[in-house]
Amino acid sequence: MDNLEKYAELAVKIGVNLKEKEGLIITGNEETLPLARLMMKKAYEIGAKHVEFMLNDDEMSLIRFENGKDFVFENFPQWKVDSLEAMYKDNYHHIFILASDPELLKDVDGENIATSQKSASKAMAHVMKYRMTGITKWNIVAMPSPAWAKSVFPDLNEKEAIDKLWEKIFAATRVDQDDPVKAWEIHDKNLKKYRNFLNEKQFDKLVFKGPDTDLEVYLAEDHFWMGGAKESQSGHSYVANIPTEEVFTTPHRLKVNGTLKSTKPLSLNGKLVDNFGFTFKDGKVVDFYAEKGKDVLEKLLENDEGARYLGEVALVPDDSPISNTGILFNETLFDENASCHFALGRAYAYAMRNGSNMTQEELEAKGSNFSLIHVDFMVGGPELSIMAYEKNGNEVELFRDGNWVF
Repeated sequence: MDNLEKYAELAVKIGVNLKEKEGLIITGNEETLPLARLMMKKAYEIGAKHVEFMLNDDEMSLIRFENGKDFVFENFPQWKVDSLEAMYKDNYHHIFILASDPELLKDVDGENIATSQKSASKAMAHVMKYRMTGITKWNIVAMPSPAWAKSVFPDLNEKEAIDKLWEKIFAATRVDQDDPVKAWEIHDKNLKKYRNFLNEKQFDKLVFKGPDTDLEVYLAEDHFWMGGAKESQSGHSYVANIPTEEVFTTPHRLKVNGTLKSTKPLSLNGKLVDNFGFTFKDGKVVDFYAEKGKDVLEKLLENDEGARYLGEVALVPDDSPISNTGILFNETLFDENASCHFALGRAYAYAMRNGSNMTQEELEAKGSNFSLIHVDFMVGGPELSIMAYEKNGNEVELFRDGNWVF
């Protein structure tokens, strides 16, 4: 079995853990077709009732932004919402294959991008609950596109860059090992070790310190740490992100104070944001800066009230397979697993105790944030330290020099 086939098997068997008579949706662009076909084959071998491929083509997206009238970006087709919800209700699960161009929309009017993203997020908010609460199993993987590969390895020709990026992806996802499925089962147990420790401790707050970072983050009441495989509401495990090196939970939306600087660029809506940071007061972003892409951040924060608050805090050691590749992937799926990170916007319901069974009002009462967006950005590195505090004030060191102390 070659690495591409092993990658497909990993996404289907570990990623969404597809079962007989379940349906599968695969979303990708034209670059992803070779991988999507192998996933489809694996799914039908398992006993899928149907596999649907949804095309999300970069060039078509660019055509829309370059030629569409203003009203195009103010509306999102309701039939898209209805069809996806119908499939989720009918026991379909979802794999997203990313093969993007990090700067596809760099020359497009930022106002139209922001309007489009906001209208899509608002329209899809109801359907997102299926993935955010564990009703629908979902998984994200990535594969090289020419533009992405060249952004990572600008000094190589296109073929060399693609081959090199594949090599790094296979290493980061453990696909280059003899039995990736088995390797992921072992990796999952290791993540659960940290997850279980943090859930037993139920820390009151975390304090992050690093270059231009001094941030106090209280955790939501009844927060629950997640790591590795999640459990769907039907009781089946699945891994939402391949790769994943994180354990994460829910910060208290109103109890975050201090300064925070990102340590890696962020690719957002087809544009790059670099050398940026935030100031938080009572949970809210009250100031921010960016050397590149400040207008992109500004539009992001204007999405809705919840966009200025945190919805996730994630702990990732600097000594991780992704970080050890020694490259910046220019893709959040990978870069967030090379570094501790936060997310602006919506919190995951399942990162709260019994959260999947709570109403949004009940979640917010415990400190969970709600927004139309959820955008991760990286803050980790070899100079980061994290101190945890129990409710009695007792200090427990978690990270020193960017890594777990145990």
